[in-house]
Amino acid sequence: MTLREYKPGTAFNGVIGRTVDQSSPAWPKPLRAKEDAPNVLFIVLDDTGFGQLGCYGSPIETPVLDSLAANGIRYSNMHTTALCSPTRSCILTGRNHHSNAMSCITEGSTGFPGANGNIPFENGFLSEMLLQQGYNTYAVGKWHLTPADQISAAGPYERWPLGRGFERYYGFMGGDTHQYYPDLTYDNHRVEPEKTPEEGYHLTEDLVDKAISFIADAKQVADTKPFFMYFCTGAMHAPHHVPKEWADKYKGKFDGGWDAYREYTFARQKELGIVPPEAALSRHDPDVKPWDDCSAEEKKLYARMMEVFAGFLSHTDYHIGRLLDFLKSIDQFDNTLIMVISDNGASSEGGPTGSVNENLFFNYVPESLEENLAAIDELGGPKYFNHYPWGWTWAGNTPFRRWKRETYRGGISDPFIVHWPNGIEIKGEVRTQYAHAIDMVPTVLDLLGLEPPESVKGVTQAPIEGVSFAHTLKNAEATGNHITQYFEMLGHRSIYHNGWRAVCPWPGPSFTEAGQGFGMPISAEKLTELDATKWELYHVDEDFAENHNVAAENRSRLIEMIAQWYVEAGKYNVLPVDGRGTQRFGDERPTIALPRTSYTYYPNTQEVPFNAGAVILNRSYSITADVDFKSGDEGVLISQGGIDGGYSFFVKDGKLRYTYNYVARTFYYLESNVSVPEGRHQLRYEFEKTGEPEILKGKGAAGRGQLYIDGKLVGQVEMPVTSPIMFGLACGIAIGVDLGSPVTEEYSGIFAFTGKIYTVKFDVSGDLIQDSEAEMRIVMARQ
Repeated sequence: MTLREYKPGTAFNGVIGRTVDQSSPAWPKPLRAKEDAPNVLFIVLDDTGFGQLGCYGSPIETPVLDSLAANGIRYSNMHTTALCSPTRSCILTGRNHHSNAMSCITEGSTGFPGANGNIPFENGFLSEMLLQQGYNTYAVGKWHLTPADQISAAGPYERWPLGRGFERYYGFMGGDTHQYYPDLTYDNHRVEPEKTPEEGYHLTEDLVDKAISFIADAKQVADTKPFFMYFCTGAMHAPHHVPKEWADKYKGKFDGGWDAYREYTFARQKELGIVPPEAALSRHDPDVKPWDDCSAEEKKLYARMMEVFAGFLSHTDYHIGRLLDFLKSIDQFDNTLIMVISDNGASSEGGPTGSVNENLFFNYVPESLEENLAAIDELGGPKYFNHYPWGWTWAGNTPFRRWKRETYRGGISDPFIVHWPNGIEIKGEVRTQYAHAIDMVPTVLDLLGLEPPESVKGVTQAPIEGVSFAHTLKNAEATGNHITQYFEMLGHRSIYHNGWRAVCPWPGPSFTEAGQGFGMPISAEKLTELDATKWELYHVDEDFAENHNVAAENRSRLIEMIAQWYVEAGKYNVLPVDGRGTQRFGDERPTIALPRTSYTYYPNTQEVPFNAGAVILNRSYSITADVDFKSGDEGVLISQGGIDGGYSFFVKDGKLRYTYNYVARTFYYLESNVSVPEGRHQLRYEFEKTGEPEILKGKGAAGRGQLYIDGKLVGQVEMPVTSPIMFGLACGIAIGVDLGSPVTEEYSGIFAFTGKIYTVKFDVSGDLIQDSEAEMRIVMARQ
């Protein structure tokens, strides 16, 4: 017998009599997808440049992604926003990043409609759209789309993955994370990895395992129900972490340097049809040292950094292959629409000499070649938070100029692959039509035969701003529908219109030519000057890599395009133009709880994110742990940060200790001059600010650290410099443990406190204990 069904919200269409035998049942009709509806899989790589995949000309081996390209379509004219969170908001909503209030990463939000980091609910996610069509929806990996102050256990959870249409989530909420000690969230709560680095843990493998399990969980019950998966590895963002054997596969492969890499890759790109035959390689970047001018030590270090990156990419490709092999094993691969994209061009956050700690960049701390060389044998391992130098960034974006955070093509032109055997029979071809990340959602809806929903969860939807490129998949000669597209990132602006691009670089075409570095503010007077004299014009239909500035010869066209940029800016909430970079991180923002001077934390609770916790940088403060202690107890009372920077307040060998990790460059160690007595005690750390910060020099406020047991001073250390802006992108406050990578090598693992913690209180009022007699005793003891 066929069940009778009726659409929910409509009248019951069965029969209700006085008894069951006089009645006919009917059921609310379950939400079912269209028959044979394809699965949809977005694979989002991080910081992967146009010239870094094998199928885009790179010498790096990416056989899995190359296979998708060989059996699908590659686009040579796909664009993103030049930064991760903004692009990801475009990928998922089909709206521009300023329309999504995502002008910058979430930590850099500002109090303007296009920049506050709260993606409007009228801009529905593809997950929300497909959930209405009977799909399972999964997000795995990097998120970075929730306002930074809203990722704590206090919520609100409405902008977490499960609040934006994803039924299941596993990954990390911030912009990057340690690949061996990740900050993991499972659905709506924090979890720890199931293995340690010593046991072979790596985040990419873990993410793929969870992705497979999510799909398998549903398919074993409802094998015809399609899924949408948003799969975002932490690769190739820093830290470049990979098992040594993967990096060693590339030993010697990059000894020729970045100039040779560019020449090789560019030639391959022409062979592959990724760049036009008449294209010319962009100039040598003024900010990049010619390889031949590098010393032998520099070449050794830089080549190894690239070997690690290449191994990381090949390792990532391998594990993506595991996910695809699983789809093949359950006969779902051919009916899965796969789109592969990077969120922006290759990253320059490693600076001119590369970095063993990306946190140096975020705190304006200059790199040290000597320190980096000392770490060479352990690059890629859990000890360092490493990133390669500008030369490899520039090479990774071959044939274009510049990189991530800038709106020249090197920052915004990205690899893009579409693969769907059941829907696209054409294999191995290249498409040159202009496209942007906002076009992915309307293209998916087009291919699935769906209309954008009028409402999501009762919220009337704003128009999708992207346009479908579905018609180009089967027709290389089809005219693209994306005619105009603005760009703005951290004050760097450009606009595309019908084969032309106007660019207004900030601070200039390069830091060398500008005479200043990244992230400088733009005044109203400076913006007027930029608009009057600094816009460049490129006919990209004929000048693929933006080599020939033809602004002087086409003044009227340039003026029109500048005017059009302002039209688009008004239309999509782009203004005000803000050239600041990491300085935005220090802006005051509203928080869930009203500002206060006292914060109380409890044991056995989730980590408190940096933006939701007590702000202690560049000010006087105290931390007081109320504990019960017995002989032999040890462990962390409170910690924040990891190997890249932070602090830990702990007990070891009976002594009260505090260690401050200044961007992994300087460690301040503080130990009590007496043992912690048994019983219930107040264990306190104080920081007394004694100097003003010099933010742009990478120096936070100097101060004096002091330890107290029940109000008595038992230790003191001078701290000439502290972290000026942040401890790291993932640097939450943990009570009773050190989560993630340990702040200090004085212990291993989470080093959980074995005594009893009642509370840990922060006081940021500046009220400090005065114990002059004890201070004098400590000073005299040091003589």
